[in-house]
Amino acid sequence: MGIILFDDQFRTNLLPLSFTRPVSEFRVGIFTIADKWKRYLNSEISYLTEGYLQEKYPLIIDAENLLINSAICPDKDLLDAITKIREGEALFHDQLLIAVQLNESAVKEFNINKLSPYRRVEYLNSVTRIAYPEHIFSLNGHELRKDFELLTNGRTSASLSNTNIILGDQIFVEDGVDAECSTFNSKTGPIYLGKDSIVMEGCHIRGPFALCEAALLKMGAKIYGMTTIGPHSKAGGEINNSVIFANSAKGHEGYLGNSVLGEWCNIGADSNNSNMKNNYAEVRLWDYSNENFRKTGLQFCGLIMADHAKCSINTMFNTGTVVGVGANIFGSGFSRNFVPDFSWGGSQGREVYLLKNMFETAMKVYARRNIDFNEMDQKILTHIFELTEQYRRF
Repeated sequence: MGIILFDDQFRTNLLPLSFTRPVSEFRVGIFTIADKWKRYLNSEISYLTEGYLQEKYPLIIDAENLLINSAICPDKDLLDAITKIREGEALFHDQLLIAVQLNESAVKEFNINKLSPYRRVEYLNSVTRIAYPEHIFSLNGHELRKDFELLTNGRTSASLSNTNIILGDQIFVEDGVDAECSTFNSKTGPIYLGKDSIVMEGCHIRGPFALCEAALLKMGAKIYGMTTIGPHSKAGGEINNSVIFANSAKGHEGYLGNSVLGEWCNIGADSNNSNMKNNYAEVRLWDYSNENFRKTGLQFCGLIMADHAKCSINTMFNTGTVVGVGANIFGSGFSRNFVPDFSWGGSQGREVYLLKNMFETAMKVYARRNIDFNEMDQKILTHIFELTEQYRRF
């Protein structure tokens, strides 16, 4: 049976992070949502997403198919309910479509706004759903614990050097990990160190925490719980309850808290974000779907930075700042709470970051990872540039 993860009508609530990927490619916990479903179902998956993303994230339709909402994280109870539905049946949680089983012709006609033909099955338990960008960090601790159990059950951890101080017994070390003279406190939650990851000397880490494959913690990093550093990313300074996707860098001193960084981001040295307002008021975030600021219900909410965004040294981010795809921020003073996609500048003024200039930078960044910045990626970014033109009316 084909497993298809579909983006529903609420994906616009997850912009700008969902501009460059299906929602199932969000990392929350140790894995991306797609990787979680692969492991729970022991199956490969394909994607039903926006047309301009479909070439990079292909859709594969089999004779029989199980379509699963890409914003929902799996657990054992939900897996049991999903595997029990039959062709033409749809599993709902209140008004939210969780999954539907369809044959090949029905998949081709699938429309998220026309669900009446399906036989409705109710799921009464709670679900873990990434409905807004801030859910990535606010649910990260919960998902870290689940993923740690899923990944380590029945396996034996590699050992760490005796130069390290280890508190608690919830630590799992993959092969190739290099860690010296650091402290790991897993009494507060599990700690996972991925294959070939590096923890330089003098780091202090409290769980729950994940350092994914080939990721790097710089010397003296202070990492609080509910934090994930994605594959091939670099991190340093002080980080609390944040998620950094793959291939990004926050390698220097400075604070990052209650935040999400996409892929190919770079945070300059001594840059900081505020994660709480001076008056302790509820934080609002820019919302692309209604083109206004939305209440989050959170007192702590920092920076949401989309793919390919970068900032210079000593950049200051206000509480609840959203930075769009490909933005490049520099200059003194606090940045605005919404930095439009493909903008160039800071509080002293902005202009359009031309695609040809942005592409030149991306090529150099990809080359450092021995990755080709190919035509497919350029086409996606060009489409996003055109989609976001309305926000760049400087």
